[in-house]
This record gives sequence, C-alpha cells and structure tokens, in this order.
Amino acid sequence: MNNEFKEYITFVVNTRDGDEVELAVVDQFEFENKYYVAAALVDGDTVSDEGCFIYRVKVGEEEFKVEKITNQIDYNRVAEAYMEMI
Repeated sequence: MNNEFKEYITFVVNTRDGDEVELAVVDQFEFENKYYVAAALVDGDTVSDEGCFIYRVKVGEEEFKVEKITNQIDYNRVAEAYMEMI
C-alpha cells in the first residue's frame, strides 16, 4: 500500500447551478501553442480518480488563471489530444 502524500495545486470553479467546487491540477500540457490543465474533483483531503476536466490556462507572473473551454468542438479536440498524450 502506497501511503505517499502528494500535494496538488487547487483552484475553485462555479458549476452551472452556481455552486463552487474545488479542483486539483493532476496534469498540465501544451496543445497547439496553448496551455491546459487536467483537473480532478477534490473531496475533503482526497482527489477523485474518476474522470477529469480540462481547462485552458493563462499564466501570469505570479499566478495562473483557468478558463472554461466553452466551444464543445474545441474541448473535444483538446480532450482527444490529451488522451493520446497519456
């Protein structure tokens, strides 16, 4: 059994219902000269291993900002590219 503690960068997004959910960055990648993160839901002190969400990333000097990919075709292209990478 692996009891190794892993620390994640987290961020909060709003759901369609207006609720806030915390996500942990589980991977980061570049696709077509843009940066993205794959993120998983945080539940208490654990990170879900069931599914992930992909967000576009804007990197600033001291922080990063995630943006939802609103165009479904773009999201599908990025998600497919990510699945091929892993």
